Amino acid sequence: MNRNIIRTAVLAVTAISTSLFAAEANAAATKYPLTITNCGQSVTFDKAPEKTVSIGQGMTEILYSLGLADKIVGTAVWVGPVLPAYADANKKIKRLADNDPSFEAVVGQEPNLVAAEFEWHVGAQGSVGKREQFSALGINTYIAPADCVAKINTDGGDGVRKELFTMDLIYQEIGELAQIYDVQDRGDALIASLKKREADAVASLGGSAKDLPIVFWFSSKEVKGDAFIAGKNSAPAYILKTLGAKNVVTTEEEWPLVGWETISQANPAVIVIATMDRRRYAADDPKVKIDFLEKDPVTSQLDAVKNKHFVEMDAQSMNPTIRTIDGIETLAAGIKSFGLVK
Repeated sequence: MNRNIIRTAVLAVTAISTSLFAAEANAAATKYPLTITNCGQSVTFDKAPEKTVSIGQGMTEILYSLGLADKIVGTAVWVGPVLPAYADANKKIKRLADNDPSFEAVVGQEPNLVAAEFEWHVGAQGSVGKREQFSALGINTYIAPADCVAKINTDGGDGVRKELFTMDLIYQEIGELAQIYDVQDRGDALIASLKKREADAVASLGGSAKDLPIVFWFSSKEVKGDAFIAGKNSAPAYILKTLGAKNVVTTEEEWPLVGWETISQANPAVIVIATMDRRRYAADDPKVKIDFLEKDPVTSQLDAVKNKHFVEMDAQSMNPTIRTIDGIETLAAGIKSFGLVK
């Protein structure tokens, strides 16, 4: 490809085949009532939830991957298309909103459980609703551990991550959801599949990226303004560490706004560009990002831009989700194609 852009053409990488669900049943069945501690709160389930509202694409896709589409009565907060393997199932489920749904829209589905990818939707700030509000109506809530373990969320922003994200937090989420719904075998199979894919992606490089400086650009409010760049403890930072590469950003903010003059000092060898259907900000469109990089007097001098070392990556792969593994595979393929493995 002339532009050396690596695209995530098919996101079948997280589509778990039916053979995984046919694994031998070795896990013990869930004993109800089940009580777990989730993001600092104790939650008790008297039985497996029959009606779930899922807020956040990453959360929804985990539930789909566990074969639980028939337990979902509503979804919200979408960045892009659902994983292809679940397109048909997703069409049958009510989408309450592309972004934040109202509290009334959620409780109107009469759910047993509201499962959220981000704490700022269902938490102390509660842009959708506080956990106490749902609890008062007899509705359980569950928040992805990746958004609250060693992470500070305030004012509806992306938050500050005090420790490096790892896939162990996603595996914890998968395991807990599998236990809640009494589908432990499916959870075990999904985790095993993701771990194998990660190992295979690392092995595919045939070496290490050897501290290769790389920047992840999610978007920008203004194309020529500061950019939302992945922080040092984010999901992209885990991708970089896994492949042996180096993040050019050292702040603990999840997605800090960083000026291109600052980024230019690190002179990244590769720029990872988020792709998404969302058009909330001026630089959401990857074509707009690349056009800016090639024409701006500062960014056009970066090694990554001169060599056209752009890797286009689905935005969900830059979030702490099962698609983080997609991100590892995509970046590994890009680094290898650029001949940057040492």
